[in-house]
Amino acid sequence: MRRIYFCFGFFLLIVSFHGEIINATQLESNGVYIVYMGSPRNDHAPLLHSVMKRKKNSVVQTYSNGFSGFAARLSEEEAKSIAKKPGVVSVIADRVLALHTTRSWDFLKYQTALKTDSTPTSPSNGADTIIGILDTGIWPESDSFIDEDMGPIPSHWKGKCMGGHNFTSSNCNKKVIGARYYDDPDSTTPLFGTPRDESGHGTHVASTAAGRPVSGASYYGLANGTAEGGSPGSRIAMYRVCVAGGGCLSSAILKGFDDAIGDGVDVLSLSLGSSPGDPDFATDPIAIGAFHAVEKGIVVVCSAGNSGPSSMTVVNVAPWILTVAATTIDRDFGADVVLGGNKVIKVIKTLVVNCVPGSLDDNKVKGKIVVCENKDNEYEPEDKFDILKSQGVIGMILIDNYQRQIPSKFGTYAIAAVTEEDGAEILSYIKSNSTPIATILPTVMIQNYKPAPVVGYFSSRGPTFGIRNLLKPDIAAPGVAILAAWPANDKKEALTEKDSPLFNILSGTSMACPHVSGLAAVVKSQHPTWSASAIRSAIMTTAIQTNNLHATITTDTGSSSTPYDIGAGEISLSGPLQPGLVYETEADDYIQFLCNFGYDTSKIKSIALSMPDNFSCSSNSNSDSISNMNYPSIAISSLKENEGKTVNRTVTNVGEEDSIYAASVETPVNMDVKVVPDKLQFTKNVKKLSFQVTFKLTKTSQKDLFGSITWSSEKYKVRSPFVVSNA
Repeated sequence: MRRIYFCFGFFLLIVSFHGEIINATQLESNGVYIVYMGSPRNDHAPLLHSVMKRKKNSVVQTYSNGFSGFAARLSEEEAKSIAKKPGVVSVIADRVLALHTTRSWDFLKYQTALKTDSTPTSPSNGADTIIGILDTGIWPESDSFIDEDMGPIPSHWKGKCMGGHNFTSSNCNKKVIGARYYDDPDSTTPLFGTPRDESGHGTHVASTAAGRPVSGASYYGLANGTAEGGSPGSRIAMYRVCVAGGGCLSSAILKGFDDAIGDGVDVLSLSLGSSPGDPDFATDPIAIGAFHAVEKGIVVVCSAGNSGPSSMTVVNVAPWILTVAATTIDRDFGADVVLGGNKVIKVIKTLVVNCVPGSLDDNKVKGKIVVCENKDNEYEPEDKFDILKSQGVIGMILIDNYQRQIPSKFGTYAIAAVTEEDGAEILSYIKSNSTPIATILPTVMIQNYKPAPVVGYFSSRGPTFGIRNLLKPDIAAPGVAILAAWPANDKKEALTEKDSPLFNILSGTSMACPHVSGLAAVVKSQHPTWSASAIRSAIMTTAIQTNNLHATITTDTGSSSTPYDIGAGEISLSGPLQPGLVYETEADDYIQFLCNFGYDTSKIKSIALSMPDNFSCSSNSNSDSISNMNYPSIAISSLKENEGKTVNRTVTNVGEEDSIYAASVETPVNMDVKVVPDKLQFTKNVKKLSFQVTFKLTKTSQKDLFGSITWSSEKYKVRSPFVVSNA
């Protein structure tokens, strides 16, 4: 009798696994275009009125709080004509963006303690901060959203709770203080006229960010414990911009941003995005909305995407966005597989390589467990098993290193994911036995699993496509097997006849994003005057780079992670509350970034409310200049042998008034890195100091090189990762 340990169950719902973007016309021929007119102004009114006059009920959305513009049904010719009008920055065809889709907080507290070797500072619970979430809606009756003992709604809240189908204003409370939805009444793919969550994604994300503690939370008895959001004292405002089982319309996303800015949210969390590719910040609805939100001091946190492990797959790469990668926690799920023994379940003798639905003989597979090598990306594992089950198959063992990392809806589908190593042992057993048999034992949870964290195999990776001098993702957070609230929709699970659980276990960068959103809310509650960039800097410069084995965080393949995988590292819960120094990225930095990215002065003036009247993009603006943006990380590209490149940075002291920081460099081979000055002395009157970093390649490298610069005082360590690429 032999036992093989593996993950068992129905694979987690990771919504739109590849972060796919679909043209709106693929779902519906609505002919909607977004007319984006930049920063708030009144000169969009005449154009809006002319469109309304020509076509009755043509306007779908209007934007006026954080930026100007509207979305309307237009012909292609009308859209092209409007794009030439004065004051119009861009005209964007409406499109559908995709969703990127407990114990995790306990694990982060443990990791923080490991890093500091001391008891971490007890963080605030995020009281009186408001987290705005753009997602699929919310299930307000969840225990995670009870408002018991919560104080009055913050006075800066200006939003509302919209009634709709199966949802009234009374469904909001002092926890879920706002809810909006964005329906196009003439659309063939409506949002069902309600802020209520039909798919579960928004509820899961909201409770991860700011859910109240709920004891006894579990998924069918697994992951049993207390479920809690990272900022349980924060308030939640839900903006339903996505359809259940569908995507998220650009016009609705922009309206969600616009309303959130006017409503007074402190943090915005978006677990959705477009597909990887050349960024265009004048047509990307998330980049546009986030830019104007950050101008108003709102922290915008977005998922990095689920297109890993390929390089250059990170989305939501605008420098004003805090972009999040996904990692595992120290919890795993698995079951023993007994090969041989008294309980006889026959394993099909012939290996089915791909288990393509419809390709198997009913008589050969009925009553058996099928072993598949997962080399076919056309079908999801659960889709394959649905077909196999109709043919009488009682179980499927899937050989796939990647899928083994992701646990799933245990007890619903009898799908077992095994590594290639374990798969080889299973295949060897099958080939050496005339009547191979197997028994799958019940799934169990393993606590304190090592190593952790590990980069989720699906998590999108850098470098940044089209912007090699900007390092993304920024940070990593738990995004694998996250337990959080789920709609109680009174439905039975089809294969088990069990009541639908009140909590669910999901994976994706969708789940990593709200961890950082909750942390940002906590920092904001402790430091209400800090800018969005200061909060981002605090989170990045205090991140953790080691796992629970005191070794470097690894990827799913076991290799050491790089900043392309985890950015600055895994979030620390207490470090950002007292970061010592912060890198403040000012509005001028973002404006200069747009210059360096290639936009002309007139277009930027239309976009940026904060742009000085006398500002003009310099003639020497180029991609290399992006490296000089006052960002908490550094990226250098196209460095030749014996050539030096220098970047400038400025830090602001937010710690003790009189303090001295010394620089240390983790220098990669074949490189010299020099920091000038290498000591910074702050006083009561000296809050900001600048320094330069010069990078020199001593020998040509075929690989990108990684290192870090750390400013250390008696109390603080302020770390910035850097990358030098050969591209």
